[in-house]
Amino acid sequence: MATVKVTDASFAQDVLQSSEPVVVDFWAEWCGPCRMIGPALEEISDEMAGKVKIAKLNVDENPQVSSQFGIRSIPALMMFKGGKVVAQKIGAAPKGDLARWIQASA
Repeated sequence: MATVKVTDASFAQDVLQSSEPVVVDFWAEWCGPCRMIGPALEEISDEMAGKVKIAKLNVDENPQVSSQFGIRSIPALMMFKGGKVVAQKIGAAPKGDLARWIQASA
């Protein structure tokens, strides 16, 4: 299962009302570190399919959700469970670190 693209309009349904934990990657096209972790998140999404959903939200195209959660630097990862933020991680990291953080938070 590949990562899911979410928007201001779909955020509540795709993330807040999800029955499984959701990691939201707040990113932008121009952000080098965001593009660096993209492939790792795709792989983790496939490896953890059914356990956790990984969603990407472009901060330039979706300012409403970005400001709602106080996103000031990207990449920013937030883990949502039951509609609430339970963990967050700022900045790029190697795939192994990202996978461990997701597993520990899910």
